[in-house]
Amino acid sequence: MKIGIIGAGSIGLLFASYLSKAFSVTLYTKTSVQAEEINQKGILLLEGTNQSSIRVIASPILNWTGNEELTIIAVKQYQLNSIIKHLHKLDVNPQNLLFLQNGMSHLKLLENIRPTNIFVGSVEHGASKVNTHTVRHNGKGAINVGVFTGDFLRIKEFIDACETIDFPITLKNDYYNMLINKLIANAVINPLTAILQVRNGELISNTYYFAAVKTLFLEISFILNLEDPLRNFKDLIRICKKTAVNRSSMLIDLEAGRRTEIDAILGFLLDEAVKQQKEVRVIESYYYLLKGKEHRKERVY
Repeated sequence: MKIGIIGAGSIGLLFASYLSKAFSVTLYTKTSVQAEEINQKGILLLEGTNQSSIRVIASPILNWTGNEELTIIAVKQYQLNSIIKHLHKLDVNPQNLLFLQNGMSHLKLLENIRPTNIFVGSVEHGASKVNTHTVRHNGKGAINVGVFTGDFLRIKEFIDACETIDFPITLKNDYYNMLINKLIANAVINPLTAILQVRNGELISNTYYFAAVKTLFLEISFILNLEDPLRNFKDLIRICKKTAVNRSSMLIDLEAGRRTEIDAILGFLLDEAVKQQKEVRVIESYYYLLKGKEHRKERVY
């Protein structure tokens, strides 16, 4: 099976590293410079004290023709518009697309694209991009995939092959609840670690930070109308423990002066609060604090 991966950030590099063991992978990058570097040096995968160099084909995103049997879109949510515009200009109609974005705001965008089979996924692996061709795998976690539109036959074939390379992926029947579970983790861990500038594990090891976790979670539960909030809270704690040494993507983005995914995460929850005519002062406060940090970084950089 030929696999295309759009986006050469931490998740794109990580997926390309593992999937190349079982598939023919082409990694589509934002710039030709990054593509050339990956073609020359390969992807350097760091895992603990081990490192390995993996050869993949890399090409600028403008060269994507949509001919792969499955294309994985691993860009930030706010970068999706340009990808979808490119998709509409293709001569062929890509048959299988898998979207791996944080938050849930991107679901609206997926309703207007042509492919027959569209899948969405959530990734709990810890990964950080060291440079243009190097990724550090900080911790293994779950990868879940659900069918947004179409059928599951091709994605099932893909998932079965992933079992052979120690990169397990679980097919979920209900994509919406799957994304809700990941949204909860993103909406608590990302904003708090970005504001406090701490690793994920400190949110539960520090008594005062943990109190902030509980307060934010309760308001999120209020907006999402969770049926079993205790189960969701235990799942959140599990993720914090499993990724204890990780630095969240939002923290990393802020430190690098990049735009964060706060609009796709807390912004989605604020929209839901407006629809339900509910007040969410805690979520609103964290949203403004993060937007303020983004603005400050933009002016500095």
